[in-house]
Order: sequence, then structure tokens, then C-alpha cells
Amino acid sequence: MRFQIEHLSKQYEVRKLTDSDVAAVYALCKENPQYYQYCPPFVTEDSIRADMAALPPHKTMEDKYYLGFYEGDRLIAVMDLILGFPKEETAFVGFFMMNKEVQGKGIGTALMQEVYAYLKQCGFNFVRLGFAKGNPQSEHFWLKNGFERTGVEAQNDGYVVVVLEKELYL
Repeated sequence: MRFQIEHLSKQYEVRKLTDSDVAAVYALCKENPQYYQYCPPFVTEDSIRADMAALPPHKTMEDKYYLGFYEGDRLIAVMDLILGFPKEETAFVGFFMMNKEVQGKGIGTALMQEVYAYLKQCGFNFVRLGFAKGNPQSEHFWLKNGFERTGVEAQNDGYVVVVLEKELYL
């Protein structure tokens, strides 16, 4: 099945973000300072551009989707999704952040449920991601969404990444 980003959500318009969207992504991210307390440095427009181009080993830009989820003109969420990493049957969420105005209302969980369902339809069996160790908000969100610790932790610049994985079921 060919991966089509517009099928990731039935509720939101999903678009691949480009350089022209950096200001909107920055506006969303800077309203979430707690994230950057655990995952420094604080966001800048340049760091967003770097994230838009960042790839894990053996992946190409054809595998990467830096996405915006929109309700009308309002950016609701940003996601960095890499297909087939670290294994072909796994989709990797490199970054996910919700608009501060909609947090705590179940919208992020509902959005991710749609993403999981479509990834499963596309033949992916797992979703993997990492969060900055010690960040209670991130840890709670991902564990609540059915992710489990893999036992893998990796030192990054200034923080430790805890790797989680979720098996996708029909």
C-alpha cells in the first residue's frame, strides 16, 4: 500500500511542512517550554529547519515526513515521522508536539490513534520513539498511549533518550 499522508487523520488536514511553515512550527513549539527543559536547547527557527532535514542512519528524505496537522488554518500538532526505521516494519516518531491550547483534552491521543490505524493498514507492525528521561509529561503521554519501554537508553547532547515501542494490532 502506498503511504499517503492525507490518510493519517480523518479529522485534521495533514500537510508536509516546508521552510515556509517554520514560523508557525516555531510559534507552536515555543509555547511548550517544559519540553525543552528536558530536551535542550530551546527551539529556534534554525533548529526547526535542522529537524526538518535530520535523518537517522541509512534513511533518505523519501522515508521522512515532517508533518503538520491542521484544523482550518490553525496548526494543531507537528510530527516527524520516519518510515522503516529502525526496521522495515517500524515507523519512528522523531518528534511530536501538540498546540498548547489543545493539550489535556484527549486530542493528542485521538490523533495518534488515527496515525496508528493508518500505519497498521500500510503494513507497519510497530511504532518506536524516544523521550527525554525525566520529562513527566512526555513519559505519561506515551505510556498512556500503550508504549512500552524497550530497555534502551541513549545519551544525547545534554539528556538521556528513553526508547519506547508500541506494537500495532488490527
